[in-house]
Amino acid sequence: MTKEEEILNFLSGNVFQPILTSKAASQELKSGVNLTITRLKQRDAEGMRQYFWSAIIGTERSTKFAKRMKQEDFTRFEEVIDEFREKFSDTWLRSKA
Repeated sequence: MTKEEEILNFLSGNVFQPILTSKAASQELKSGVNLTITRLKQRDAEGMRQYFWSAIIGTERSTKFAKRMKQEDFTRFEEVIDEFREKFSDTWLRSKA
């Protein structure tokens, strides 16, 4: 498994799939998740990590999206930050796949 696949699998299991498979999730939320997945797939592992941290720091778009996720009672990037930081550290990034 590539480093990119590891990151996508982690985010899919913890954040994306619960939204995409939910009948209760709004179409806006599902569309946003699909767009996020597409953007992540355009990056290497380092770029994916940077994307994650940028979303946490918050652009206007990402903060609105995170607020919507919280309103609809879904897990956000902010809620998996500790595990993400530990799992996808600088040491992990420099290690061989």
